[in-house]
Amino acid sequence: MLSLSVRLTRPASLAFKRTMSSQEQDVLFETLNNAGIITLNRPKALNSLNVSMASKLLPQLQEWESQKALVIIKGSGDKAFCAGGDVKVAIDKVEGPRFFHTEYNVNYLIGKYKIPYVALINGITMGGGLGLSVHGRYRVATEKTMIAMPETKIGLFPDVGGSYFLPRLQVNLGLYLGLTGDRLKGKDVVKAGIATHFVPSKRLYELEVLLSRCTSDVEVNALLSKFHESSDDFSLASNIKHINYCFAASTIEEIIERLEKVKNDWSEKTLKTLSEMCPGSLKITLRALQRGAQLDLGQCLKMEYRLACRATENHDFPEGVRALLIDKDNSPKWKPATLAEVTDDYVEDYFKKLPQDKELQFFDSKL
Repeated sequence: MLSLSVRLTRPASLAFKRTMSSQEQDVLFETLNNAGIITLNRPKALNSLNVSMASKLLPQLQEWESQKALVIIKGSGDKAFCAGGDVKVAIDKVEGPRFFHTEYNVNYLIGKYKIPYVALINGITMGGGLGLSVHGRYRVATEKTMIAMPETKIGLFPDVGGSYFLPRLQVNLGLYLGLTGDRLKGKDVVKAGIATHFVPSKRLYELEVLLSRCTSDVEVNALLSKFHESSDDFSLASNIKHINYCFAASTIEEIIERLEKVKNDWSEKTLKTLSEMCPGSLKITLRALQRGAQLDLGQCLKMEYRLACRATENHDFPEGVRALLIDKDNSPKWKPATLAEVTDDYVEDYFKKLPQDKELQFFDSKL
């Protein structure tokens, strides 16, 4: 009898699950006590950000800014907070700029958010995932956190405000991370200055509930400090002096020359990594980070929007996405193919202003 009842109920439960999944929202908004809670809800896609999600985030964040004591953002499942933006859409000449326009507005709002914004960056957090977290007041890493800005590998550049936050990291670490796409994990993410606190993942639920009861920034800050576990170790510590020296150079060619002088395992690995990146992306990225160091977040995003729109119109970005994410042959054919062929004019063309009606407009800009 028992096995019969199992046979009878299983199809019904599967049908129920299918109905539920077809109606599942890609981003969830809930209220818990004094907090607005955002859950990025595409676990199978590692919560990667698409146009639909970005266009829902903007009005909800605006509404909550005057209604809640704080906002908490997290990812569904325990593999990823957000593995990045949906680059297969981003390479489209029409849809790409629309996506970037909405995404960058979300980044801008987070950067100027008036109430505490707490990102629980548990799991993979890359590209667009950093855009949804790093500009906020508090970023909580766990032992499962892995961050990276790997855009130079797909013919793009570290966007979502990367030109703002990367050059502001200590000892040229941001230039190293932005050019190489190197990954940092766990407590290293706090050591680098990308996360503000480290909390073991098993304590996140408890932290979220207690945070939701906070009524002020002072209370949020005190609670996060109470949960925070510090660390003295940094996996890059032994090479920090080399990173600072090599990535202080003003050109990619000079960075490579300096790395060749270091002659250790780290420098050899870094040279190999740079040789696998898109030559045009490396030069555009270095210039964007050099300029971003002198700009505010809004100015950086406006600059990045010009670069992103040009990337959708040029060869390298669609080719990088094809080679690594669509055909997965891992053999992109870059144009220009070598660093020597990437001229100053080629790089500067990316930075030129767009026609006025095509420039990035922020939701709060005076028309």
